[in-house]
Amino acid sequence: MKAALFDAFFAILPHKNKLHLAVLTQNPAPVPITDPTWIFFTVLAIILFAPMMLERLHIPSIVGMILAGILIGPHGFGVLERDGSFELFGKVGLYYIMFLASLEMDLQNVQRIKGRALVLGLLGFVIPMGLGVAVNTLFLGFGIAAAVLMAAMYASHTLISYPIVLRYGLSRLSSVSIAVGGTIVADTLTLLVLAVVGGTFKENSTGLDWLWLVGKVVVLGLLIIYTFPPLGRWFFRRYDEGVVQYVFVLVLVFLGAGLMELVGMEGILGAFLVGIVLNRLIPPTSPLMSHIEFVGNALFIPYFLIGVGMIINLGALFNHEGALVIAGMMVVLGLVSKWLAAWATQKLFRMSALERNLMFGLTGARAAATLAVVLVGYRILLPDGTHLLGEDVLNGAMMLILATCVVSSLVTERTARTLAMKRNTQAETAEEGVANAPDRILLALNNPETMTSLVNLSLMLRTPHTAAPIMALNVVLENDPAARQQGLQLLEKATRMAAAANVRIQTHSRWSVNVVSGISHTIKENAVSDLVIGLHRKAKLTDSFYGKLSTDLLAAIERQIIIYRATIPLNTVRHLRVLLPRKAEFEPGFAHAMHRVALLATQICCGIDVYSGKETLAALRRHWDARNLGLAVFYREYVSWTDFLPLAHDSRPDDLVVFVCARRGTLSHHSYMDRLPDQIERYFSARGVLLLYPAQPAAEALSTSTIRSGVPLKVR
Repeated sequence: MKAALFDAFFAILPHKNKLHLAVLTQNPAPVPITDPTWIFFTVLAIILFAPMMLERLHIPSIVGMILAGILIGPHGFGVLERDGSFELFGKVGLYYIMFLASLEMDLQNVQRIKGRALVLGLLGFVIPMGLGVAVNTLFLGFGIAAAVLMAAMYASHTLISYPIVLRYGLSRLSSVSIAVGGTIVADTLTLLVLAVVGGTFKENSTGLDWLWLVGKVVVLGLLIIYTFPPLGRWFFRRYDEGVVQYVFVLVLVFLGAGLMELVGMEGILGAFLVGIVLNRLIPPTSPLMSHIEFVGNALFIPYFLIGVGMIINLGALFNHEGALVIAGMMVVLGLVSKWLAAWATQKLFRMSALERNLMFGLTGARAAATLAVVLVGYRILLPDGTHLLGEDVLNGAMMLILATCVVSSLVTERTARTLAMKRNTQAETAEEGVANAPDRILLALNNPETMTSLVNLSLMLRTPHTAAPIMALNVVLENDPAARQQGLQLLEKATRMAAAANVRIQTHSRWSVNVVSGISHTIKENAVSDLVIGLHRKAKLTDSFYGKLSTDLLAAIERQIIIYRATIPLNTVRHLRVLLPRKAEFEPGFAHAMHRVALLATQICCGIDVYSGKETLAALRRHWDARNLGLAVFYREYVSWTDFLPLAHDSRPDDLVVFVCARRGTLSHHSYMDRLPDQIERYFSARGVLLLYPAQPAAEALSTSTIRSGVPLKVR
């Protein structure tokens, strides 16, 4: 039956290659495919069809990739050999998983849960090591060195199921960040154990070799931390083309991984560390992040999973006496020890059962570090000529990889689906003052020079997972029909840019007698919540700071207006400095405005310094604390709105200064705001500036009794 299947498969291959023709005519037995075209075709076909077929059985696609690797590999039907391409793409895929895991982390949240991640990592290392050494020596009869290496296989884990979390949009959950942080702790300790045990069997080795290794890793880590971020900011400020930025990021990832291997550690640590340091430069909703996720999930990560399956030899378990016993013991210890670590972490920090299951699902799989440990142990020869870890352990490690990857994927899939449904249910009853307001952003585009910065800002301000598209408008004056074609080209460029981030832009090209009228009518017709425009650039000394357009829009439109002037790319901003006028908390648009500021800070992962009066700062602190946003905020009392010199001294070129302004006649409008344009031109001419005018409904919509009572209005 097996030969017949292969005869049918190989019959469809092209006969152009003489070697293939000879094989097909003279040797009907199945042989591995060697033509690169057909190797790549086979792999792509698996990547395409495996998830489609297994979806009907409610089996995660990750399991399908591994099982497909077993079937087509040298220990299955022998369709493909595990050649250099699987070594190359497999390593790339593994680095990609670690890089994506650290890149997707919410660093502000990590600062709060770093203690939990450390605890999970230590428990995930100590419990498997303790149980493993005891069982391996007492029940399986291994020596201390072999027992420690086998226990190290239980202690390590690989984030095989992390793409499932990405697919459900849960990468920024605290439990996910804890699991990712715990992974790097456990794997680092595991690799140190491997280096120490392996080093004892080398010639001329000393007891201080592992200290030298730790020193080299620390020095390299500091080098990456302090050199890669400035290099990344410099590059992103000078090159904004998507392909160039993507290649640059990959260069840094493999440079970090290669340097880590050079000092004697596994490259996964370098890839993970590079993701951490680039995290702030690659916002989660940016086109660059979309490119990184797309290529990894479409090619590199599936290639790695198929390659893992090709290593596994199920038949060897039945060819050696005692192999099944060793394999079964390894699988049970591997799963139980990681579950105990997740359970202990849950109990220590009073987490939910779903969070425990998600941590167990993410940390339960074995692959990269386990392979490294077992291969090193297999290569070590004892004085009697036997291997430190024999073939039974080698085959048991393959079974450990298969079983833990399957269980990890199933647990993560089930838990992630439940959490996603729970999150969607909560989103339907989102926080008051934000959820009831429409979340529709309108871009007014007219200047090609500001188009890129405005689209990037809109992507950062957009509420994640919202179904509403961003709208882009170009107003064509009736006395200037020649400008229509230029406006259409501008809208098309904005559409392509947003599409790269998987965000839809709804474009409008509108004829009008004046720009203000065209924008105003579009806002009313589409229930727009926020208008984003570029700051007017003075053409003459007599021009006003805002320009006539912005001044007229402020008078005609009651929705929130955001005026932006970019001096550096938004993803390279390192700090927000927000100036909030006194009594801003009494404005009806206060909650919505602060929601946008919080979104912006979260997307570009930066800290916030808020300057205002004491009462307003207290109101803002209560507002953000009640929503548990995890922002890194410093509240600074500031009353000197007549002179921004102290603030200018504190700000840096990579800061974005946000002025929350007020329209005339509103509660938070003060006379010193009339001098705001002069102050900005004088002190912040070389800084990025964002002017935010909160929504101000018509006067008759306000409740006079609420205003008189001094209680902040609730935004609808």
